[in-house]
Amino acid sequence: MIHINEEVARCLLCADAPCGAKAARAIRALRFDNYWTANELFAQMDDAEVEAAQKACIHYDRPIRISELRSLTIAQQKQSTNNNNTCVEQQTSAEKLPSLEINFCDIVCENPFFLASSAICTNYEMVANAFEAGWAGVFYKTISKQDIREVSPRFDAVRKEGTPFIGFRNMEQLSENPYTMDFDILHRLKKNYPKKIVIASIMGQTEEEWIELAKMAENAGCDAVELNFSCPQMRLTGLGSDIGQNSELILFYTSYIKKAVSIPVIPKMTPNVMSMTAPALACFYADANGISAINTIKSITMSHDAEVSEKKTISGYSGKAVKPIALRMIYEMTGNPLLHRAGIEKHMDISGIGGIETWRDALEFIQLGCRNVQVCTAVMQYGYRIIDDLILGLQHYMQERGITELKKLVGEELKNFVLPHDLDRGTMVFPKIDREKCIGCGRCFVSCSDGGHQAIAFGEDRKPHIIGHKCVGCHLCRLVCPTGAIGTAKRMPKPNK
Repeated sequence: MIHINEEVARCLLCADAPCGAKAARAIRALRFDNYWTANELFAQMDDAEVEAAQKACIHYDRPIRISELRSLTIAQQKQSTNNNNTCVEQQTSAEKLPSLEINFCDIVCENPFFLASSAICTNYEMVANAFEAGWAGVFYKTISKQDIREVSPRFDAVRKEGTPFIGFRNMEQLSENPYTMDFDILHRLKKNYPKKIVIASIMGQTEEEWIELAKMAENAGCDAVELNFSCPQMRLTGLGSDIGQNSELILFYTSYIKKAVSIPVIPKMTPNVMSMTAPALACFYADANGISAINTIKSITMSHDAEVSEKKTISGYSGKAVKPIALRMIYEMTGNPLLHRAGIEKHMDISGIGGIETWRDALEFIQLGCRNVQVCTAVMQYGYRIIDDLILGLQHYMQERGITELKKLVGEELKNFVLPHDLDRGTMVFPKIDREKCIGCGRCFVSCSDGGHQAIAFGEDRKPHIIGHKCVGCHLCRLVCPTGAIGTAKRMPKPNK
């Protein structure tokens, strides 16, 4: 018996995969949490086709077990369909999937998925390819009048237990193109893709430069301009995150630029602050149309392979590992009573950034109040092709819930947040062990013994047993279980001690 997520994680996601288009696309759909599409594709394959795909797999270790993935996926989808009383025909009809259209800063976007200002959007061809793939828009790599010369190597990664990487560190600065070339690229993109959203990210050194670049963006036909107040690795003081850490400078530059252009102005916030409240208020009082958050987090990695001529420096950290931090900072803006009293949610739209890989990641940002999301590191890992599963996954989710407009999901989870002292502390949830799924590895026993409350017994039968009077319901055991054999029981009052 295989574990779907574990087996899918082994897939190399090959370019022009030898296993064939259907099998490769189905496995990629599973990898990005889009079980609906995977089920549709697997259902179209017969046994001979599956066997041929498995034989063609070029994995360096052993072939991906496509046949077992197919059987498990179809079985799980049937069970899910029966549990939800959902019509299979409705699930498989693309024509009936809801639209993802949404307004951002009064701009109509075909879906909420944008390329983040970074290495994934540095020339015309790259952005055009992304638009053709289905991305709704681009925050183009930051344009400046500086002489930008990047280092080599410029990337590093933090890995764990066989994952490609959970965190990504980069030392990139801004666009290396002449700024006039970049604005010509943006003009051509908007001309050739009028329904796509083209946003220029800019960074000036003086008030005059900020205004000049913003006006050039407007003249190029850009839909909006993003102000990069957040790049963590600029070589000169007073640039990038130096501005984003100073609310007075945010207020000054944003106000100054707002008066100079008529297109929406969107400051990009740094996470390298204690709280997002003051920077967000500065944007609000400067009459910004929106906020992008967050940029990368200042960080250090120690790999010798990532050194530049045997030297290291502080640089930006992104990827899946930063998502909880990004979500916290989004909530500090969208769920902050002080900002709500100021009416911030009625005047500024939020563009969420940070660790977005799957449609579920994007959904979490939207449920905290974002009206679009920006993706970078996941594209660097897996390519523009992930847009298929971002779109289809979110559409199928909305369809299952009976939601026809994406805007109805915006901020829907905010009501469920309270302060720590307001949480329910009188009840608990015991872990529940599925004996059929348990393989007797004892990982839960080790973690509970050495990092928990010694509430699991592990005997000669190699099966864990919960010691009720010791268990506090922390659920460390559930999180470390490699097979998903530990779930949750019903919430109940805490037992008397």
